[in-house]
Amino acid sequence: MRLALLDWLVIAAYGAITLLVGLRFAGRAGRGTQEFFLSGRTLPWWLLGTSMVATTFSTDTPNLVTDLVRTGGVSANWVWWAFLITGMCTVFFYARLWRRSGVFTDMGFYELRYSGRPAAFLRGFRALYLGVFFNVMIMAAVTLAAIKIGGVLLGLDKYTTVLVAGGITVLYSAGAGLWGVVVTDLLLFVVAMIGSIAAAVFALRQPEVGGLSGLVSNPAITDRLSLLPDFSDWRVAVPIFVIPLAVQWWSTWYPGAEPGGGGYVAQRMLAARDERESMRAVLWFNLAHYALRPWPWILVALASLAVYPTMESLAVAFPHVDATILKDDLAYPAMLIFLPTGLLGLVVASLGAAYMSTISTHLNWGASYIVEDFYRRFLVPDRDEKHYVAVARAATVGLIILAMTVSLWLQNALQAFQILLQIGAGTGLIFLLRWFWWRVNAWSEISGMVVSFAVAVWFQFLHSRFGFAPVHPSAQLLIGVVVTSAAWLTVTWLTPPADRETLQTYYDRIRPYGRGWTRVVDTSAGAPRAGGVAAGLAGWLLGCSAVYAALFATGYLLYGRPIAATAAGLVAALSVIGLFRILPRVSFD
Repeated sequence: MRLALLDWLVIAAYGAITLLVGLRFAGRAGRGTQEFFLSGRTLPWWLLGTSMVATTFSTDTPNLVTDLVRTGGVSANWVWWAFLITGMCTVFFYARLWRRSGVFTDMGFYELRYSGRPAAFLRGFRALYLGVFFNVMIMAAVTLAAIKIGGVLLGLDKYTTVLVAGGITVLYSAGAGLWGVVVTDLLLFVVAMIGSIAAAVFALRQPEVGGLSGLVSNPAITDRLSLLPDFSDWRVAVPIFVIPLAVQWWSTWYPGAEPGGGGYVAQRMLAARDERESMRAVLWFNLAHYALRPWPWILVALASLAVYPTMESLAVAFPHVDATILKDDLAYPAMLIFLPTGLLGLVVASLGAAYMSTISTHLNWGASYIVEDFYRRFLVPDRDEKHYVAVARAATVGLIILAMTVSLWLQNALQAFQILLQIGAGTGLIFLLRWFWWRVNAWSEISGMVVSFAVAVWFQFLHSRFGFAPVHPSAQLLIGVVVTSAAWLTVTWLTPPADRETLQTYYDRIRPYGRGWTRVVDTSAGAPRAGGVAAGLAGWLLGCSAVYAALFATGYLLYGRPIAATAAGLVAALSVIGLFRILPRVSFD
């Protein structure tokens, strides 16, 4: 595949605009860590929410969706659609509390909520565990997608792609800080959406596909169109629908869908102007992420089944691609070769935009942990702000080098998704309860982190070596949740809670609702307003209903089922009306 001059001009124009934005904010980001990591806590909801959407719209996301659709049908997407429940829970029960906490990063929460050396250890260790190990795994998966796209569209080997993509992004990220990230994300989101829609339109135009009508009537595709799994076959329904909706959403820590919020989502909430802006930012993120974006990717994935029905057909079409990365997720970039000149350049630019948005966010987020929660907190506490900004920029470079190295080891997007899910299995309930139950302590989190990681290592690297039969990934997840939850709950009851002074200070600042604090602190001065919890529960339910109904309405419309589309659209509209009527009542002050 060769890009024409017009394609390169489009890519260059996009690159020039993002570079100008980066240069515009480089000086402001260099004033101090508050500006570099939190943009001075002055950002509006629409910019923060769009930044979160852009970050989750990465080069590996359409590849992951394609992998799921080709191997399990459209309904296989419930493994990530289920995370909407987590996201809406964060909107109505945690977004205000995060902004109210006033911490610099979500790692700083540990020494606000817990006490003593265990709290300090947890903050420092988890800063490196998430900021380096977890973060590098995420960026490696994103870079793997860039490798596949570069191999298909540009004929680049994986080493060249890694060096070019990672090198350009790190230069931008190290200079502009969060200011540059969120402002550029607005542009990146628009370009990426245009690119994904264009990719879907031209995928449907292929003779093998025959448009929407040909797609939905193709015998090789019709059995993959259902939005719900076949419940007569529980071997399929349980892992892709029942476990995600019943267990996964609350029990598993996954970047961008952390129970109670965390990571770069917490960073955006902490950077908001106030508590209301924090809540609205996460609400917009969930609406756009789950209702607005999935269908262009799904259509391309379905069309790829008509154009490249087997792995052999992909191998024949792209003989130059490294055989170790020739998996079903390669079908997404493979469908992009049909785009015309000029539009191909725009789509390549949109994929570059998606890559830059995600990687720049993760670099900035990871560097904030390294600098604020480890380097400044434990190693060098008394230097000026310019020193810490310089260290942040050095950490940014180190993180991208590690991510590029790991990306050369991965083979497909679903592999990385399953590894990360397993590592976080069973820890999610801790992050939900620690705000509202005084008994949760630092040892709860330490034990949960250790056990979940040990279970993941067992299944990923040791289980088969000891001669045990293979275990389905969903069964691995369920086992991880049960074992980890049992471990951390046991440790919680066997270890002392945080001291009373710490618990009282935490309660006075956060004012968490519920009865989980009445036994140990004085709640008279900061009792939450009556009715706020009920309004939050109603908002949570209406938010999930609105998004899922909109998702189904779009799908039925594309499938040529107007009655079902109208019914789902009516449910979505009524849910949105109810949601916006309930929002003013959602307060826990």
